[in-house]
Amino acid sequence: MQNTDWKNLPFAYRKTNCNVRYYFKNGEWSSIEITDSEYINLHMASTCLHYGQEIFEGLKAYRGKDNRIRLFRWEENSQRLINSAEGVEMQPVPKEMFCEAILTVVKENEKYVPPYGYGATLYIRPLLLGISAEVGVKPSKEYLFMVFVTPVGPYFREGFAPVDIMICRKFDRAAPLGTGAYKVGGNYAASLISLKEAHEAGFGTTLFLDAKEKKYIDEAGPANFFAIKGNTYITPDSKSILPSITNMSLMELAKDMGMKVERRPVSVEELKDFDEVGACGTAAVITPVRKIIDPDANKIYQFGEGNQAGPVSSRLYRKLTAIQTGDEKDKFGWITYVD
Repeated sequence: MQNTDWKNLPFAYRKTNCNVRYYFKNGEWSSIEITDSEYINLHMASTCLHYGQEIFEGLKAYRGKDNRIRLFRWEENSQRLINSAEGVEMQPVPKEMFCEAILTVVKENEKYVPPYGYGATLYIRPLLLGISAEVGVKPSKEYLFMVFVTPVGPYFREGFAPVDIMICRKFDRAAPLGTGAYKVGGNYAASLISLKEAHEAGFGTTLFLDAKEKKYIDEAGPANFFAIKGNTYITPDSKSILPSITNMSLMELAKDMGMKVERRPVSVEELKDFDEVGACGTAAVITPVRKIIDPDANKIYQFGEGNQAGPVSSRLYRKLTAIQTGDEKDKFGWITYVD
């Protein structure tokens, strides 16, 4: 698009040509509907408004040097949406429909896919809502599945640069047997107060601990946590953590690089032993961590040297982003072309 400053694009919503929608009524899904409306007509008693029947996904479309548009591991996003739907008693979206939706919405908004080389992407947001009117606590009978897109820059303004984060003990993101493993809006609502406090104190994000014992690391704000110790990639294993597709991919890349991968409970006490620490997710890919502050224990954990990302995190970041943009061959079968 003309007059777009792709290099300084914020991670924010921007109107595009259209979005796509499907409705589940009377036991079946409708055909695809393409609309330029940014609004939804909802009954005031919809279950998404009262009982939290709302789930979503996030993935990106990347333009390569060859000008072709690529999607990264969309099948995993589709499966995670299915898992989330089943976790909160919603009607799952069939994979074929999910695929049709994201391919259609990207093609219809192709001019909004940022050019290669600017660090910007087209963010894709699938959203599933319970829309039937219910006053009693029960699952919806009708659902709306929609997908919209918006061009975005890096999630953190600093891009791939180390940030400082703060350990949070005052609030929990999710209960051990709750909805933490599902991508429901309520989990993010539960994190907003602590994220606000972290941002106001000058930190990039919050590091949440397990809700039961406050001994183990769960998630780094809206992202998964990982650490590097020697030749080992370490990431927490917990039922209250959202399974990150980026983290899953980084684990595979680490193995491919000859590293050992450990997915296990990670105690706060181990922070002093790590060489590198990072947060990972679709929005930021990898956010290296320079320093972790534990105000309650009066401790500071330092990683790396100054404002430089660690060598392993840097290598993983370059490898993953090179596959996503087509700069490196995709030997894992992760890429789908939008033609």
